Amino acid sequence: MQTPILQTMSRLFLIVFLGLGLVTGCATTGDSEQTAAEAIAAAKSANADAKAAGFEWRDTKMIISSAEKELAAGNEEKARTLANTARRQAENAMLQAKAAMSDADKAALANAESDMSDSKHAGMGTATSYSVVRGDNLWDISGKEEVYANSYQWPLIYKTNRDKINDADLIYPGQVFDIDQNASSSEIDAAINHAKTRGAWSVGETEQSDSDYLAR
Repeated sequence: MQTPILQTMSRLFLIVFLGLGLVTGCATTGDSEQTAAEAIAAAKSANADAKAAGFEWRDTKMIISSAEKELAAGNEEKARTLANTARRQAENAMLQAKAAMSDADKAALANAESDMSDSKHAGMGTATSYSVVRGDNLWDISGKEEVYANSYQWPLIYKTNRDKINDADLIYPGQVFDIDQNASSSEIDAAINHAKTRGAWSVGETEQSDSDYLAR
């Protein structure tokens, strides 16, 4: 059986490997220099990586299919544009996977170095409301020290402000969200579990997994 330190080192190796994969994957030929067939192949390869990591976006495969249909119809430029859109989506999905693994690794290191209780219940936040500014998203807001100091607790903000948020991936500057600093341990656990198992998402739509979370 591996010790916690060995398990943590194994996780670090996987993260470094994923990071190298991202660097390699992003070093593609310029969009305008690729043929449509090459762009489609690159999109399929990138999406296969995203799917293997469990972060495939819901509409990426459909965009690739549309690109193939356009190529078959002789619309080279449109096919290339669609394929490059799909590839960029897949690359963004892999960045999400890397970010999620990095947070998990930090937690593993903290557990290996001490016997302290899980920091997700530390209750470090003090803010009772938050005003959205340009560039904000629920993940980043939740990670702020004055909010929850844990990005994975963003579903708490979503649930508390369900009357103000139609799509968890689309918020607007000027919105003011209530911050629940009295959530129970079970509510925090449910929020973190949803953040980690939410699955693929798309801006502008309410995901079924989000609706299920709100209904609990």
